[in-house]
Amino acid sequence: MKTDERLLRVGNRTMLRKLLVVSVLMFGFGWALVPLYQKICEVTGINVLTPRNPDAENAARNTQVDRTRTVIIEFDANKQGAWRFRPHKNYVEAHPGELIQVQYDLVNLESRPMAGQAIPSYAPMQAAQYLQKLECFCFQQQVLAAGETRQFPVLFFIDPKLPSDVKTITLSYTFFEVAGAVAAAQ
Repeated sequence: MKTDERLLRVGNRTMLRKLLVVSVLMFGFGWALVPLYQKICEVTGINVLTPRNPDAENAARNTQVDRTRTVIIEFDANKQGAWRFRPHKNYVEAHPGELIQVQYDLVNLESRPMAGQAIPSYAPMQAAQYLQKLECFCFQQQVLAAGETRQFPVLFFIDPKLPSDVKTITLSYTFFEVAGAVAAAQ
């Protein structure tokens, strides 16, 4: 009988060690998910928060407009939540190096203040490095009062180094609510 109890205790200790190792591994995996997700998004070019490029303003001043080329820039707007979100224009034709400004309308359809964030995406994906934004509502979170309507400008230029085979660029924004951001802002 004592041998059975001893084997049972040894088995229980072994199982406890395995469970502790699995628990530590699960905690480590959960902790690593955020930076892993951010790295995957960075590599694939999706859901990347757009930082302000400090060199874009200087580049815009020193860029020559290439009038021999025309690029079509299409604008798309998507939303997650109680927003109305749309660009004023569906597309523009521009020359690389030319300064372009487009407006987006954003309406808070809720009866409470909401904070939101716009995440850009680009097609083709390689175009992201050539579309240089000087001003964009995507640089920071936006807080709108209940029922408030606002217009947001996007000021940008296409770098003349854009490969010549790229004739059309789609700039798409998805605007979504940032939970808890309104309380933090107040």
